[in-house]
Amino acid sequence: MQILADLEIEMMADMYNRMTTACQKKCIPNTYKEGDLSKGEAVCLDRCVAKYIEIHESMGKKLTEKSMQEQAAATPGQS
Repeated sequence: MQILADLEIEMMADMYNRMTTACQKKCIPNTYKEGDLSKGEAVCLDRCVAKYIEIHESMGKKLTEKSMQEQAAATPGQS
């Protein structure tokens, strides 16, 4: 069980790092004009993060469904 928990933490950290890099690259220009985020940058980041989380949850559900289907197929007669 500990292995699964460690794997989940590693996957979440990887998703967070990818999300941070992608959303920052998409929403924040390389040259800063001011120290704080502009309204447009903040909205862009909010939408970007929301999309990442939505896709991550959707993929997790599909992978869980597929895993359950494979387990059911591997153990015939127990459905």
